[in-house]
Amino acid sequence: MSTHPVDALTTLLAVPFAKGHGTGNDFVLIADPAGEYAISAEQVAALCDRHHGIGGDGLIRAVRTRDVDGAEELHTAHPEAEWFMDYRNGDGSIAEMCGNGVRVFVHFLIDQGLVALDAGESLAIGTRGGLKRVTVSENGYAVDMGAWRFTFPDQAEERALDSLVETPGIDAARPALSVDMGNPHTVVALQQRQELAAAELHTVPTVDPKPGNGTNVEYVVPAEPLVEDGIGRIAMRVHERGVGETRSCGTGACAAVIATRHWAGGVAADAWDVEVPGGVVRVRFSDRGDGVEHVELSGPAEIVAHGRIG
Repeated sequence: MSTHPVDALTTLLAVPFAKGHGTGNDFVLIADPAGEYAISAEQVAALCDRHHGIGGDGLIRAVRTRDVDGAEELHTAHPEAEWFMDYRNGDGSIAEMCGNGVRVFVHFLIDQGLVALDAGESLAIGTRGGLKRVTVSENGYAVDMGAWRFTFPDQAEERALDSLVETPGIDAARPALSVDMGNPHTVVALQQRQELAAAELHTVPTVDPKPGNGTNVEYVVPAEPLVEDGIGRIAMRVHERGVGETRSCGTGACAAVIATRHWAGGVAADAWDVEVPGGVVRVRFSDRGDGVEHVELSGPAEIVAHGRIG
């Protein structure tokens, strides 16, 4: 017999939490500066349950990098990254990174008085997807997401497509392109917003071939024209691995822009606005002097509630 969600939380009773979101991608946040809380997958799922728990697409624990098992190399290489974003999907599974989550994470650190940042200042953050630098920007927070790559580079370069995706609500399997942003993404191009609206994303899409650790699946419709006044524009919905449909996905927005730009023959744009159900995030590309192209994601982050578990 499975444990009731409330029963799973007995060891976390009275632990303070916050609830936050970035363009509707929402999270339960727990500050653990002393590394005291060993939160199980079952407890994460119970907290993220929208009926029996607090509700969220995932849980983020703020812990010092030095106290995270498996982060020893990151801590040694980047001692300036005092804080680690311990991110779990809503089902309790471990995730490498979350572009919306890392913005909300930094906002939470400020909210908790654990860091202080002024406009234009940056903070180094440890994640399972590597070091991320987050800057206070005019539209919230900007994240250097680092370098990207195609998951199946031979197929991507040759055909601009590498997978087929079957999705309930869409009449046939559609070709897609897989992008690695430190976590896996598979981007499906659609021609019309009616198709985007018809996709039933509470069911896991079938992806063939599928990246080894599963994948997030983004569905994209380009604007017409694609680029206007130097800004590229696309609309997107996403099925997040281990969660279901979410109202936004930061790394997914980056992957969607990368795929769209690739399909459009490398069309030039100063920035890209990605419309998601929860709002708009902006994606830019830059050369940080290390010989690879970096992706920057920016957008808002909000804390909407504080409380205690139980």
